[in-house]
Amino acid sequence: MTEQIQPHVHVTAEPDRPLKPALLRGWRRRCPNCGEGAVLHSYLKVHDTCAHCGEDLHHHRADDGPAYLTILLVGHLMAPLLLLVFEIYRPAPMVLFSIFAVGCLSLSLYLLPRLKGAIVAFQWARRMHGFG
Repeated sequence: MTEQIQPHVHVTAEPDRPLKPALLRGWRRRCPNCGEGAVLHSYLKVHDTCAHCGEDLHHHRADDGPAYLTILLVGHLMAPLLLLVFEIYRPAPMVLFSIFAVGCLSLSLYLLPRLKGAIVAFQWARRMHGFG
């Protein structure tokens, strides 16, 4: 039996798109392609297509990534600040809790849609999950 050897087929992949502009557009919750259309609607839902340029955005797979990054950032920003405020000012426990609960909630609500937009933009720039 003789085996036939297939010649190597080289598939040229398209180069990655510029990452930094895409991430900045995603952070602003704008289309990573044109920067004009909104990526998100109703706080965290991703549009299927950009209303301005028609770029397909339904391929995104952000899943729990924005939530994990939000928790990571809020925790790393607020925990040292909590310790610092407690050590320097020694406020009453309920005052400390109230201030930091509102701070953590506000920062989380601010960061979550921006990080989701940035993750969608990252996937778009790297042509991940069908963004071809």
